[in-house]
This record gives sequence, C-alpha cells and structure tokens, in this order.
Amino acid sequence: MLSGYGRYMAKGYVRHKETHEHLAVYGQTPEVMVISCCDSRVTPEGIFNVGPGELFVFRNVANLVPPCETDSGHHGTSAAIEYAVTALKVKHIVVMGHAKCGGIQAFRENAGTSNLEGAFIGRWIKLLEPAAISLACMPVDKIDDPQLAMEYAGVRQSLVNLGTFPFVEEAIQNGSLSLHGAWFDIGSGELRVMDPDTERFAPAEPASIQAAE
Repeated sequence: MLSGYGRYMAKGYVRHKETHEHLAVYGQTPEVMVISCCDSRVTPEGIFNVGPGELFVFRNVANLVPPCETDSGHHGTSAAIEYAVTALKVKHIVVMGHAKCGGIQAFRENAGTSNLEGAFIGRWIKLLEPAAISLACMPVDKIDDPQLAMEYAGVRQSLVNLGTFPFVEEAIQNGSLSLHGAWFDIGSGELRVMDPDTERFAPAEPASIQAAE
C-alpha cells in the first residue's frame, strides 16, 4: 500500500494538486451523495470518473439505508445522510446496487432462519425483509434472476427508507433534493438507472453519457 501511496503522490496528487489545495482551504461542496456497497469491486469515484471533492460517498454492506430511528443506538448510515442533506446541502442522493452482491446473496440464503438474528451482518441485512416481501407478491414467471431481482429491490427499499427521514422529505418537498436508484454490473461495466415512475432499471442512455462529458 505504501508503494501505491508513492505512485499517488508522484502522479495522482500532482494532477489534482490545485484541487486539493482549494478543498483544504474552502472545504467540500459536493452536489451528489452516493450510497454504495463496501464491496471492493465497486468504487463510485471510478465508475463516475470524478475527482476529489465531487462526490460524498458512503459505503456499507449491500448499500442499505435503514428507516429513520431516533433511539440511542449508533446510526452511521443515518448520520452520513443527515450530514449530506443538512450540512453539505447535496442536491442528489444516489443509491447504487451492484451485480453479485454478497450481502444480497447472504440474505437470500439465510432469510427466515436464525442466522439473521445474532451476527452483526445478519441483523443488518434483515433490513432487506420488506424488499423480499415486495418480491414475493410478484408472479414467479416475472422473476428471471432472483439475485438480480433482489439487488434491484434492495435499491428500491433504500429509496423508500430515505423518505422516512424528516430532513430528506423536507428537502424533497422544497425541490432542493432528488433521489435516484442505480445498479452497476461489475463484469461488463454497465450502469443501469431506475426510472422513478416505473421503478424499472435500464442501461444508462448514450445521450446521458455524452451530456456528462
């Protein structure tokens, strides 16, 4: 890792030296928060080809957002969302799932068992239970790939849970915040985005890619 740091200082830091100096003096002002999985194969900064200070990224197992709770527990994800919305004033929150998600697979393999009761991971991925219930209401012939369907459903559920935070709902209502769903295919590099009206996922349109360049 230290050799990597050496390469970063020799090339990466030099390339963004002025940006780093500006960020150090004036702070960060990202317009987008990305909630992504902590899977080492999925890096939002690389996927969206952005530099330092452009994204506020929070990563956890299976890119989950819990519903708003006001108890005395430790709520790292909720704290990050609160900071992004109330302090940084981000304009967009993107929940991005991905292919072959281990957290999703673990839930599918252990749903309905005692394995989800004790361990930290088990209790965390139980947040997917409402998403699983929504899939159970769908005709079996409509689900070609159960793993993929659950990855999509997890993103949808996290977007629903985002709306339970009063400060998120307020920002949406006053037009200062938009929520988005996305899914990344590790093998092909394809990014799919969720249509807010139909909640269906489709490949990012070439026009959208060109507009972002």
